[in-house]
Amino acid sequence: MIELIKALALGFTIGISAALIPGPMMFATIGISLEKGWRTGPFIFLGHSLVEISIILLIIGGISSFIGRSTIAYMSIVGGIIMILFGLIIFKTAKSVSTMDITGTASKIRISKSPILAGILTSALNPTYVLWWLTAGSAIILQEYLIGTIAIIAFVAGHWLADLSYLVVVSSSTSRGKDFISRRSHTKVLYFCGSFMMIFGIWFIFNYNNLSAML
Repeated sequence: MIELIKALALGFTIGISAALIPGPMMFATIGISLEKGWRTGPFIFLGHSLVEISIILLIIGGISSFIGRSTIAYMSIVGGIIMILFGLIIFKTAKSVSTMDITGTASKIRISKSPILAGILTSALNPTYVLWWLTAGSAIILQEYLIGTIAIIAFVAGHWLADLSYLVVVSSSTSRGKDFISRRSHTKVLYFCGSFMMIFGIWFIFNYNNLSAML
């Protein structure tokens, strides 16, 4: 039970950390919400989750075919390094977000009028997103796979809860003409998330022997 709670919390924390970084999906959500209102968020999430579940299923299929001690060591180390790098990226974003006009930038971007298609495109065509899942994301899914399928479900549930909650808040706030979060709070949360990502990345690198022992 404790492992499932940890997987759920990990999925949520990583999900909210990634979502808070200003990027294509955030801009698409804000831009479309200005025209279509709060319902934009859930539909963006639907498109995003379709891409995500496809990637996760491919990862699980690969894990079940090629899992081994060397694979675990490689994926854990590479995944940990990528997490640390993403943490540094979040730190860099935190420094610039205080002066960034997110709503103004989003209103000038037109990815698609369909929120579902926008969710698909901003996920599938985002190289950073794909790189994350092929490295750090794969390592985390592997860790949960060793615990059991239910742990993967818990991690994905936490991750999707973060994504859906965030996108609904963004679309609801934007449709009412308000910022979804103050710049000062946005900066603080990003620093926290960046710190968490780097600490977890370091733990992942040095804990791969424990993961291998689970085989």
